Amino acid sequence: MTSTGSEAVGRVAHATPDAAAPGPSAATVERAARAARGHKQRQRVAVIIPAKDESRRIAATVRSARAIPHVDLVLVVDDGSEDNTQHVAREAGAVVVRHSHNRGKAAAMETGAAVVAMRDAPDRPPRHLLFIDGDLADTAVNTAPLVPPVLEGIADLTIALLPPQPGAGGRGIVVGAARRAIASMTGWTPTQPLSGMRCLTREAFEAATPLARGWGVEAGMTIDLLRLGFRVLEVPCELRHRPSGTDLKGQLHRAAQYRDVQLAVNARRARAAASNVRQTISPREQRPGR
Repeated sequence: MTSTGSEAVGRVAHATPDAAAPGPSAATVERAARAARGHKQRQRVAVIIPAKDESRRIAATVRSARAIPHVDLVLVVDDGSEDNTQHVAREAGAVVVRHSHNRGKAAAMETGAAVVAMRDAPDRPPRHLLFIDGDLADTAVNTAPLVPPVLEGIADLTIALLPPQPGAGGRGIVVGAARRAIASMTGWTPTQPLSGMRCLTREAFEAATPLARGWGVEAGMTIDLLRLGFRVLEVPCELRHRPSGTDLKGQLHRAAQYRDVQLAVNARRARAAASNVRQTISPREQRPGR
């Protein structure tokens, strides 16, 4: 199901009530309200930090993330680091799991979500998942505004809008390509389609898996969830991270981003085209007598 922009951001679906049916009693409404408040109080959030060679910033990121309200678990997925990332993160108070070799951001996110699921208590709601980058350092706590819209059921996925980053060297080519692709496939035009700081429900995460590989994970996730009817909201957050510059390393990074975004988008366009073909050639009604 494809959502329009107004539907995708902030729309909450409501069932149409039966006019002939009596309304709920005041006691029933109050019991439901108490149950909702209790659910919100019990709801917990896990921070998942995919990281590779972030030993210089990961401790500050972990300590800052632990201060986010409702967070009771900070998990670092060390994606094949060659430095001391895992030990520094553990000493800062994070639970750490490690890939023996670099498998990419999507794999780290899936590993993190799987570990959180194993730690969820069977008698409590599954934790919401807050994904953040390992280089946010002391500003990690400023991802806190991503949590309340998901906690309160306003959105299924929230995406951080970052202020301009000093030293960023890109010209917006990759961002523009991702923005146009998401808009063409969903009707919603994001401001920062590649933002990796995201909070979402367990249900939304599972609906988005398997994740797109490499740097296409964010664009792929957004397209998949919007087309499935999940609600997405962008939220301003005062974050600072290490931007890619204009040197050769930065240019190679952006080239890899562009490649992966295009691969993710093309895979979803092919999937949508195949679905349309199936709907066209399948019989709309059963033949008489069947």
